[in-house]
Amino acid sequence: MQVTETNNQGLRRDYKVVVPASQLQTEIASELAEMGKSAKIPGFRPGKIPMPVLKQRFLGNIMPRVVERAVTDSSSKVMNERGLRAAGQPKIEIVSFPEEGDLEYTMSVDLFPEIQPVDFKSISLERIAVDVPDEDIEEELKRMASRQRNSEPIATPRPAQKEDVIVIDFVGKLDGEPFDGGSATDHHLALGSGSFIPGFEEQLIGKNANEQAVVDVTFPEEYPAEHLKGKSVQFDVTIKEIREPKPVEVNEELAKSFGLESLDAMRNTVREHMGREYRSLTRSRMKRQLLDQLAEKHSFELPAGLVDSEFEAIWRQIEADQKAGRLDAEDKDKTEEQLRKEYRDIAERRVKLGLLLSEVGRVNNIEVSQEDLTRAVMAEARQYPGQEKQVVEYYQRQPQALAQLHAPLFEDKVVDHIIELADVKERKLSPKELVAEFGAEPKEEGGENAGA
Repeated sequence: MQVTETNNQGLRRDYKVVVPASQLQTEIASELAEMGKSAKIPGFRPGKIPMPVLKQRFLGNIMPRVVERAVTDSSSKVMNERGLRAAGQPKIEIVSFPEEGDLEYTMSVDLFPEIQPVDFKSISLERIAVDVPDEDIEEELKRMASRQRNSEPIATPRPAQKEDVIVIDFVGKLDGEPFDGGSATDHHLALGSGSFIPGFEEQLIGKNANEQAVVDVTFPEEYPAEHLKGKSVQFDVTIKEIREPKPVEVNEELAKSFGLESLDAMRNTVREHMGREYRSLTRSRMKRQLLDQLAEKHSFELPAGLVDSEFEAIWRQIEADQKAGRLDAEDKDKTEEQLRKEYRDIAERRVKLGLLLSEVGRVNNIEVSQEDLTRAVMAEARQYPGQEKQVVEYYQRQPQALAQLHAPLFEDKVVDHIIELADVKERKLSPKELVAEFGAEPKEEGGENAGA
């Protein structure tokens, strides 16, 4: 293998790599010999097919695989022999790969910069602790009771209306054929709850008991089941009964309906849940404080390729939002030049924080375990009742989707590590004081590529 460095500026390295024809021919011969063990060609017995015949018949099929493996192996060797630490995937461009000649390609790679994290004890953070008052617990219990939607059959026959609970059988069909997870019998559906695909419930308002209906809907583009996302489907629905909501009281029976032993146990569970919600909210605020200080306290060269890629991803979303009329009001009056400048600054901040958090994680041996990933997948699956199995299978089949779960998990672990070392002072607030002081919390912003 011949390697020529063609650029050595800043963090960018460019190489021309030539893999000799002799190496490729050895790989080709090995592939063809393996295929020849089971190949069936008229006039020849399996395992006895001459190499020239195999080459004539199968060379076109195996060449892409041979070239891909040669590029992967040789580029990895270039990186390892030179001790290069890439900040992202190298960019490969094939120059030539004739059947009988050398394989030639170029490789461009952005290197990981030298990063010296500050002493994290120099970072000052504020942790807000929220005390949940008893009256908030009682209000939440009332809301939970209202969502139970106990119902009873309507006394006088009438069409279904919003807030009713209808008992239905349904069969979902894609291209006329039933699909997995799309059928149920005696399903209780609260009209207006939004628990089904958008458009499903609305088409059943006005229907009568013992009536059949065909509901046409389209699955969202972000739906996790690959075979259903963005697809138009039909549901054959039978309305078996119409029921109207019946008020539910906050009492021991309500607690037991949630699988709890007593109303006091339910109050404790609600308090714990609300406490977790507030801790999550205040942690987001503290994380924003931390990321702001990390960005301010660190300065190092950024790989141009990573910044460009991050900016291009952001800008594609901005253009899509602009086209769909979703652009933020504060951005509508800005020129394209102003917007590009602002969002490139955001891209640089994200890359900086991503690289910094990645380095802190590497130095401190912080890892995301398989158990962490499994919990994250199950949490995603719970967001799609009735489709949990399909969601889990989707992540099992799509390593890229699983990697998208890995990155925020890694980032949060690194953030927790830094917070443990930082100077953190605690202040207590009530929920009302929290809202009055901070209002709506800003969205988290940080090293989206930290786990890369």
